Amino acid sequence: MFLAAALLAFSFPQTVSVAATDSPSATTTPAEVAKNDSAKGDSASGTTTLPVAPAPKIAGDNSSAASPAEAIQPATPIEPANPPKFAMRGRMETPRQRVAWIGMSVLGHGTAAFDAYSTRQAVSGGYGNEANPLLRPFAHSGAIYVATQVSPTVMDFLGYKMMRNRRPWVRKMWWMPQAAGAGLSFTAGMHNMSLVK
Repeated sequence: MFLAAALLAFSFPQTVSVAATDSPSATTTPAEVAKNDSAKGDSASGTTTLPVAPAPKIAGDNSSAASPAEAIQPATPIEPANPPKFAMRGRMETPRQRVAWIGMSVLGHGTAAFDAYSTRQAVSGGYGNEANPLLRPFAHSGAIYVATQVSPTVMDFLGYKMMRNRRPWVRKMWWMPQAAGAGLSFTAGMHNMSLVK
C-alpha cells in the first residue's frame, strides 16, 4: 500500500524553485531548468549537448494544415474475397431424422400409456402385482399414467443427444434407446393383457 502511494506521489510532475535573478517566474519545471542549464553550459564551453525533450513534430503555425474534419476520414470497409463462415456448436439433424425422432417419441409415449392401462387393469382385477419397484407405489391409482411417462422422456432425450453427437457411429444408432423403451413397454402391456383375459 505504501509502495502504491509512493508511485502515485512521484508520478506527478515536480516543480523546482529558481532564484528570481535567473528567470521572471518563481517556479519552473525540471525540463526548463535543464534546458536553461544546458544553454548556459553551451555558451561557456562551446560544446553542444542533446536536448532534454524531443522537438515537437508539428510546427507552431498550423495555417497550412487541413482542418480536423478533413484530416480524419473513416476508412472504407474492404470486402473479403471469402467471407468468414460461422462455426456451428452442435451437429444438426436432417429433417428426415427429426420426423423419425418425433415418430419414435410418439410411439414410446403411446406404448408407455398402454403399459400403464394394462397394469391398472391387471392390478385392480387382482390378476397380478406391479413387478417394477419404482412403479409399485403408483399401481393402485391413476398416477401410474404419469409415472410411466418418465422413462420415454429420458429415452427421447438420450436419442436426441445421440442424434447430435460428434461421433458418426453414435449418430447412426440414435433410434435405439427409443425403440428399446417402446418395445419393453409394449411387451409388458401385452403380458398384462394376457393375464386379464
